[in-house]
Amino acid sequence: MIDGLNDQLNKKLHNGVEMPRFGLGVYKMTDKEAAVEAMITAIGEGYKAIDTATIYDNEAEVGEAVRNSGVKREDLFITSKVWNTDQGYDETLRAFEASLKRLDFDYLDLYLTHWAIEGKYVDTYRAIQRLYDEKLVRSIGVSNHHEHHLEKILATANTKPMVNQIELHPQLTQVPLRNYCEENDIAVTSWSPLARGRLLEDPVLSKIAKQHNKSIAQVIIRWHLQSDLIVIPKSVKPSRIQENAHVFDFSLTQEEMKMIDELNQDWRSGTNPDDITV
Repeated sequence: MIDGLNDQLNKKLHNGVEMPRFGLGVYKMTDKEAAVEAMITAIGEGYKAIDTATIYDNEAEVGEAVRNSGVKREDLFITSKVWNTDQGYDETLRAFEASLKRLDFDYLDLYLTHWAIEGKYVDTYRAIQRLYDEKLVRSIGVSNHHEHHLEKILATANTKPMVNQIELHPQLTQVPLRNYCEENDIAVTSWSPLARGRLLEDPVLSKIAKQHNKSIAQVIIRWHLQSDLIVIPKSVKPSRIQENAHVFDFSLTQEEMKMIDELNQDWRSGTNPDDITV
């Protein structure tokens, strides 16, 4: 069960909304029954946030899990994203309406542009601003946006993004982009926070994990949290869902944080946002 101080558990976005620092990512949860079961397990373990997207094809399962969890909708933080082929102003408004219908919700806590599709992402964000103005979403932002994408959005935005969700892990620390986001009061969420398992046998992380009697995954998640990042590890296994949550009862030292920072190789498990086309 998640337990910790309030300032550890939530990140205050620039509009005052409190976003949980720790949540469940549901990418590639394609088995409907297993997905619902995993989400209900996570909520039961104290997870307050679920991160989905249109392209994940499990928004309906997120809605079902929330309704069957025994936890009030307003006590949970649900994120979704508009997919690349649905981008553009009018298209985004329609895509959001479809997402809300699949989820069977009245509102979303956070809605993001999934990727910065050239020629469309500025209009997409403009539509997301409208959804925010109409109070259909409590907070708004983007995903997979580099600094130059954000600069283009900020040049015309009435409401700047509250969140930028990016691939981020100890081998892709993204420090310059994180610094830019911090300067502009944009919170950063880490996707692929465990580098898709690539780091789970790393000797540096193994040594740190043994010192704290924790798993390497727990140490990496703790590194994200102490780096002032929001983190959304994915798992369908109940034991792993439980393990990932037990990260609020220990702290990494300054030296350990530095050792993990130095693992950076600028290595991506996913696509560089500049290379995305559709």
